[in-house]
Amino acid sequence: MAESVRARVLAVWRRVLSLSWPIMAEQTLRTLMRTTDIVVTGLFSPAAVAAIGLADLFARLPLRIGLGLGSGAIALSSQDTGASKTRRVSDDEGVGDAESDATANRNEAITQAIVIGILAGVPFVLFGLFAGEAAIAALGAPPDVAEMGGTYLAVIFVTAPARHVALIAARSLQGTGDTRTPMYVNVVSNLFNILGTVALGLGVGPVPRLEILGVGIATAFGNLLTAVALLAAIRGPWAAASFARPTDPTIAKQLLEVSAPRIAEGLAATVAEFPFNAILLAFGTEVNAAYQIGRRMHQQVTSPLSRGYHVAASVIVGQSLGEGHPDRARFEGWASSALGLVTVGTIGILLFFGAEWFVRLFTDDPATLEYAADFARVYGLVSPFLVLYVVLSGALQGGSDTRTPFVARTTGMFGFMVGFSWLFGVYLGFGVEGVYAGIFLYFVWALLVVAAGFRWGGWAGKAAAMMEERGSVEEAS
Repeated sequence: MAESVRARVLAVWRRVLSLSWPIMAEQTLRTLMRTTDIVVTGLFSPAAVAAIGLADLFARLPLRIGLGLGSGAIALSSQDTGASKTRRVSDDEGVGDAESDATANRNEAITQAIVIGILAGVPFVLFGLFAGEAAIAALGAPPDVAEMGGTYLAVIFVTAPARHVALIAARSLQGTGDTRTPMYVNVVSNLFNILGTVALGLGVGPVPRLEILGVGIATAFGNLLTAVALLAAIRGPWAAASFARPTDPTIAKQLLEVSAPRIAEGLAATVAEFPFNAILLAFGTEVNAAYQIGRRMHQQVTSPLSRGYHVAASVIVGQSLGEGHPDRARFEGWASSALGLVTVGTIGILLFFGAEWFVRLFTDDPATLEYAADFARVYGLVSPFLVLYVVLSGALQGGSDTRTPFVARTTGMFGFMVGFSWLFGVYLGFGVEGVYAGIFLYFVWALLVVAAGFRWGGWAGKAAAMMEERGSVEEAS
């Protein structure tokens, strides 16, 4: 029996790694692209760095919406892919019709998600063109920073619909089990983005020096290239997914039902960053800078793995539910979490003991260095809790449950990361140690909520009911 469980766990680990390594590679290069933007912008002036940083606060909004709609797309895509596979190997219960229904529903869900994403991007185009500079000025930026930030925001927001399409199309393909096509596309587009940032920003060779405008153009071109290439991949013969005429309001309703909590979760996390950064600034700019360094360092070494496992867990759980195996889906969710714990948890331990050495790569200021090492140690300690939360959230997403992760993250951020940190750190005078405790408790709380939801929640039944409602599987007799 023990050998059987071990064999099943290893089989899940092999599949998760097969699905997740392209996502890890893609995320690593995406992070490098963002780092290049900051490095190049830093060569212009401190004001330019501030401008792109403030503009990025608004640029996160279409990112959150695109990721949220992508959650709905990957949930429905993976479930209907699993349902389609089941019908292909069944010869005795209307194979052709059932397979056609599941595949058609998947293709329509992908199409509807992309159409919704395009429409949702239009307001950002208008915002960037007519209100970007004013919005950045409203944050307290001086006129020159607001002008540069507004220019950058206008350029990248013009391609907000394309950014939505890129995120949704990638998640749609991943839901079918194809994580390599999005990787190929994103690797190429990110490389073009990096080269464009350097060439247009600094004016390399015959290319004009456009500074922050050039950085924005490179980002916008990357967004557009990714969207067009992924649309071509879905339209072409080599992808499992395809497009279909949007006609079923049930599919649209389910997409929004799954996506809305994920969008709200991302927006709430963005909002929570403002008071939390204000708390950090109450202890001095060195503490705030130290937090940014410690968190960025942790994200650099753990986020690609965590995000890869998150998507892989969504895919395998959703496909198992589509195939009609809820018990297997539950086992795969726990097994995926164990893989995350072994790998990311180990990295967290290394980060904890090597924190001071790592942060010296980012700063040599003594005061900042001390606090940055402490923040890095805190994130090293919470790595096991964080990765378990991320992977189980992905598993729940595969079962169409995005509300539980929303509750976990929102209550954790406002209750512990913001509320506890302010109460004990500022009001009761425990200082930065109160903030360390608030961060730690946030991730512990978030894990407890999603683990309880995965263990006792009705996500498997909900997914089955939604598949029946949209006609991907036959109704239970």
